[in-house]
Amino acid sequence: MIVINVKENESIDRALKRFKKKFERTGVLKELRARTFYEKPSIKNRIMKLKAAYRQKMYAHENY
Repeated sequence: MIVINVKENESIDRALKRFKKKFERTGVLKELRARTFYEKPSIKNRIMKLKAAYRQKMYAHENY
């Protein structure tokens, strides 16, 4: 469970923004969307490899 302590004289908008940021970092929504449909392990591995290759390409491009 995500707990956000609202400080004294802190606006609700600021507290809500901190909550959203914490919620995004936990990855709950991403996992929920991933579980809506069954994905074969071979397809999962393929997607993971494609993502890793993309990150590696971006990292290599960044260093030039």
